[in-house]
Amino acid sequence: MKKMTNLTVVAATLALLAGCTNNPYTGEREAGKAGVYGGIGAVSGAVIGAATSSKKDRAKGALIGATVGGAAGGGYGYYVDTQEAKLRQTLQGTGVQVQRDGNNLTLIMPGNITFPSNSADISSSFYPTLNSLVQVFKEFNKNGIDIVGHTDSTGSQQLNQDLSNRRARSVAAYLEGNGVAGSRISSFGAGPSQPIASNDTASGRAQNRRVEINLRPL
Repeated sequence: MKKMTNLTVVAATLALLAGCTNNPYTGEREAGKAGVYGGIGAVSGAVIGAATSSKKDRAKGALIGATVGGAAGGGYGYYVDTQEAKLRQTLQGTGVQVQRDGNNLTLIMPGNITFPSNSADISSSFYPTLNSLVQVFKEFNKNGIDIVGHTDSTGSQQLNQDLSNRRARSVAAYLEGNGVAGSRISSFGAGPSQPIASNDTASGRAQNRRVEINLRPL
């Protein structure tokens, strides 16, 4: 067991070192997301490899599992790193926010730049941004694309639910109509049920009127 643990640590350490980069501000070496994911994958792979091997081969199984798991985890971490950088570069100055939580990327598109008031027709000024997203989604095609419409609480629940549904579908239809695989895309409306700010103020309601695109591993 001690031998297996040592091998796991070695594999995880190698994965972390492979993902290290220099911080441009401090000059110090830091573990990038790819290295972190590689380390997690190495540990998980080692546990699985040991559990599925015979008693005498557990150390060997742990090493193989750690190596494979580290490579897989690090590979996807690097993929998301690259995709995130491309999205931030492409969307700079558009008003669209890029947020990351682990393996998932979320694009937050405020309602004032995407749709006219009380309408599901995409604003003409937003088409260039959507066209840029189409190109990125075609280049990075390992993600599912979940599109969610959100509203503030002004008006009836049914009106807001219907509007959020139609706005999400409008974005989905545009992406699919311009060559993004429909099998990757889902869309639905959340209405006013998921506010990110208070609906008691005008600025809060403006933040709640939005469309989000959530990119997740397929």
